[in-house]
Amino acid sequence: MARILKLSAREIIDSRSNPTIEAECVLESGILGIASVPSGISTGSREAFATKDISRAIRNVESEILKRLRDRELDQEDLDFILIKLDGTKNKSRFGANTILAVSLAFARASAAEKKIELFQYLGKLSNNKEFKLPEPFFNIIEGGKHSESGLEIQEFMINPRGIKLFREKVRAAQEVVKALKVLLIGRGESKEQGDEGGFAPKLGSNEEAIKLVDEAVKMARYTSGEIKIGLDAAATTFFKNGFYELNIDGERKKLNREGLIMWYEKLVNDHAIISIEDGFAEEDWGGFSHMSASLGGKIMVVGDDITVTNKHLIEDAARRRAINAVIIKPNQIGTLTETLEAIKTAKKYDIVPFVSHRAGETMDTFIADLSVGCGCPYIKSGAPTMPERMAKYNRLIEIEDLLNKKGVNLPG
Repeated sequence: MARILKLSAREIIDSRSNPTIEAECVLESGILGIASVPSGISTGSREAFATKDISRAIRNVESEILKRLRDRELDQEDLDFILIKLDGTKNKSRFGANTILAVSLAFARASAAEKKIELFQYLGKLSNNKEFKLPEPFFNIIEGGKHSESGLEIQEFMINPRGIKLFREKVRAAQEVVKALKVLLIGRGESKEQGDEGGFAPKLGSNEEAIKLVDEAVKMARYTSGEIKIGLDAAATTFFKNGFYELNIDGERKKLNREGLIMWYEKLVNDHAIISIEDGFAEEDWGGFSHMSASLGGKIMVVGDDITVTNKHLIEDAARRRAINAVIIKPNQIGTLTETLEAIKTAKKYDIVPFVSHRAGETMDTFIADLSVGCGCPYIKSGAPTMPERMAKYNRLIEIEDLLNKKGVNLPG
């Protein structure tokens, strides 16, 4: 339990040059916790509301929210439920999920510091997890969809180094592949322009060409398809029009129905070292997800994001429909730490793999790194291993790895 003495907030700028909120929470003990909140550009329609009026958000934090929370004995769940009740709307549209989350995460950081434990240990206590492992990272190296102007429909082409023991070596492997990819792009006369998450955004002829480029870069960096796998974020809602999926396949513009799109995914999985496809169908196409899980779920992760939006009820619905076997976890989709932990718990209950994720508009906040370790989430993605706001998360994971490898770490018990 802790008592809040002071809450304050300020406007900062995220990696897409948009304003966002950063909150400070000071406990009665004088301990300070700070947290900032990212924003998405490819968002699910069921995500909690994020206010763009940061000035109003700051006023709400420093007046109404502080008034309700100050001088009360609170734990994390108490604080989050008070924030939810105070907002009083189904989708947090009164204050904005970003406003509420900034306070929730700042309190979590302050509480961990007051207990003299690492943030991931605090999260481990909250989620009843005592076994801390580093997640497997997915690095975004080519971008399409809403994240760039490349013209590619697939939003993220990611690499996942495997069979490499240390997290820092996984990051290094990814950076070597990125360097190789840059050489290939220069050799082809392609643009080295970057997308929102730091991946390259070349104007290629097709999505298959992008995957083949990733294959070539992996080989040029002297890795094998067994050592580095591929993940895709299709974000298929963005190319679903009038009942068909419209995208460039082998240089031709095609309209595919559900069955045609599944056949295309099956071919990609058979031809390349793909182990994960996120949002392979539009967010309303539950049947597409279920059919994809039936046909490919035994080979790859069929990942839900826009259909589940870190909401435990939607994750339960997806489980009942057998629509996915992995789910993206983004705290700002739901708006409080407690609800984020409930989403992770629900996923695990149904044997759905929780996959922690950043957003397109990021800050230097590293909370998701601690979240992945503290709550036992096997995978994380935080963009390219180049941009500072992305590397901040990867460097925090390297730091956690060093802490776990040292003797005498005060693990929660």
